[in-house]
Amino acid sequence: MSQVIDAPPGPAATPSGSTPTGTPPSDTTPHPPSGTPSPAELAARHGLSVSGARPTLPAYVAQLWRRRHFITAFATAKLTAQYSQAKLGQVWQVMTPLLNAAVYYFIFGVLMNTRHGVEDFVPFLVTGVFVFTFTQQSVMAGTRAISGNLGLVRALHFPRAALPVSFALQQLQQLLFSMCALVVILLAFGVPPTPAWVLVVPVLILQFTFNTGLALIMARMGSRTPDIAQLMPFVLRTWMYTSGVMWSIEKVVAGRDIPGFVKVLLECNPAALYIDLMRFALIDSFHASQLPDHVWAWALGWALLAGVGGFIYFWKAEETYGRG
Repeated sequence: MSQVIDAPPGPAATPSGSTPTGTPPSDTTPHPPSGTPSPAELAARHGLSVSGARPTLPAYVAQLWRRRHFITAFATAKLTAQYSQAKLGQVWQVMTPLLNAAVYYFIFGVLMNTRHGVEDFVPFLVTGVFVFTFTQQSVMAGTRAISGNLGLVRALHFPRAALPVSFALQQLQQLLFSMCALVVILLAFGVPPTPAWVLVVPVLILQFTFNTGLALIMARMGSRTPDIAQLMPFVLRTWMYTSGVMWSIEKVVAGRDIPGFVKVLLECNPAALYIDLMRFALIDSFHASQLPDHVWAWALGWALLAGVGGFIYFWKAEETYGRG
């Protein structure tokens, strides 16, 4: 007959991980010794920062200025390589805008007769084509500045604004080549040099600032939505047709019953402003009376709005470029 042996009295069994009733659970989480600095304090003590974090705006401007030689060299290299595979090479830098002007002259000047009532129509047209092409190509290049250079963006650490700025600078260099051809055209069509030609310098500075701001804006938008690059040619073509490149805004506005707000939109269109200012500087038959009121104030305002606003807009997304 088996005998049952009672176990000696002791503490009651408790579930795993718990303690007897009335006894508080012990905290097993390790704590650093008193006085040990936190990771943030250690990083600050040793000058460490978050990788890829957006710097302050003044620091960002300083970084960009320190890389000004890289921006200039990169723009020049891109311009030189643009026609490196063509037999005529850099000649195409002048031939391309001239051929565009010839096509526009045939279609608009001859077939549509927009040259009627416009003095020195060929210099008028070529100036408009060259100046608008500067803006057009800056916008297109800016759209692909980040999305088209992801390898460079992900491999090297540098202020990303250097890319759209360098592409705008490349287009300025392209325009300077075209301006050499424009001077020859002006002289060939009997347009004499005048002291007003010095106004070309401030006009180019204002337009370059405006174009750079647009390139920065489009670079941020294009980095998130690459499909914008497919849409922009249609937008830019519409912009060109409303900017007085092939026709005189002043003649059209004066000869038609156009609502007041449409007239203001046409005359204060930034592309049209820079084109008219360049025509006023270079063509002696283009008089100040053909310019809209307060034209220099409008041109400066557009340059500051696009340049400063575009730079800040691009800087705010600095840490996102090349990720994803």
